Amino acid sequence: MSLPVVHQRILVVDDEPVNVRFLERLLGLGGYDDIVVACSGESALCRVAEDQPDLIILDLQMPGIDGYEVLKILRSSVRSGIYVPILVYTADITFEAKRKALELGASDFLTKPGDAQEILLRVKNFLIVRGLHLELNSRNVDLEEVVRTRTRDLEESKVEIIERLAQAGERRDDDTGEHTRRVGELSAAIAQELHLPNQLVQLIKLTARLHDLGKIGVPDSILLKPGRLTPEEFQQMRLHSEAGAKILSNGRTALLQMAERIARSHHERFDGAGYPDGLAGELIPIEARIVAVADVFDALTHSRPYKAAWEVPDAIAEMRAQSGRQFDPKVIEAFLTVVA
Repeated sequence: MSLPVVHQRILVVDDEPVNVRFLERLLGLGGYDDIVVACSGESALCRVAEDQPDLIILDLQMPGIDGYEVLKILRSSVRSGIYVPILVYTADITFEAKRKALELGASDFLTKPGDAQEILLRVKNFLIVRGLHLELNSRNVDLEEVVRTRTRDLEESKVEIIERLAQAGERRDDDTGEHTRRVGELSAAIAQELHLPNQLVQLIKLTARLHDLGKIGVPDSILLKPGRLTPEEFQQMRLHSEAGAKILSNGRTALLQMAERIARSHHERFDGAGYPDGLAGELIPIEARIVAVADVFDALTHSRPYKAAWEVPDAIAEMRAQSGRQFDPKVIEAFLTVVA
C-alpha cells in the first residue's frame, strides 16, 4: 500500500552526500515528492529565499556558514508571522549543541543516524502545523479584507447619510445643496490652516454640513421671504439652531456630538452678542467658530431669495471688519490665508 503523495516542499541542508541521499530516500518512501537540497550554509540561505520551503532539515556541522549561523540569519530575516519549522539533524549529541540550536530558533533536534520512523513522524507533524499556520494566515488575510471592505462601506454610508441630512436642511433655500458642501470644505481648509489634528479636520468637514439642519422646521414664508424679516420672524428663524441641536442630541459618536455643537453654536458671536446661548470668545466651541466664518462668507458670496451675491473682495473686507466682533480673530486670520 503506497503512501499518499505530499506536495509540501522540504529543504535538506547537509554537506555530506551520504546523509543527503539517506534523507531523500527516506522522505521519498514517506510520500514526499518535493525535496530540494543545499550542500552548504550559503546555498541553504539562497534556496530558502528562492524555493520558500515548508520545512527545513538542517545539519549543524558544515564548513563556511554552519548550521548555527543559518539559524541565526533565518530567524532574523523571516517575515513576522510566517512559520517555517526547522528540524535540526546532526551528529553532535552534546546537550550544549541542542541548547544552542533551540535558542537560535530550531523547532526540534534529532541526532544522526536517528530512527527512520521517528524522523518521518517529526516531519509529518511539522508539516501539519505548517499547513494549519498557512491556512490560518490565509483566513486572517481574508478577514482583514472583509473588515476593510465593511469599514469602507460604513464610511461611505456615513458620508451619504450626512449629505442627505444636510440637503434636507438646505433643500428649500438652496436647491443644489452646494452651500453645505462649500461650507464643509472651507471649514476643513480653515481648520487645517489652524493646525488642528487631521482627524478633527475631517470631522469638521463632515459635520459642518449639518450646521443648518434645524431649518427643516422653519416655515417657507420665513425661509424664502425676499425682504427683511420682522422681529417676530427673525426670532422664529433663530430657533433653527436649537432645533438642529435637538435633532442631533444625545449622539454616542464624536461625529454626532460635534455636529450637535456646530448646529447649536454656529450663530454665536465672539463678542457674546450671538444666539442661542450668548457665548463669547473661546467658550464657543472651536468647530462652531470655524463654521461661523465659512457659513457667513459663503452666504455673502452667493445669492439668496432675499439678497444678491456680494463680490468676493467686498465679502472678504466685511469678514476682516468683523474680526474680534462677530468672529474669532485667529479663525479670521486662518480664513484670510485660505482665501488669499
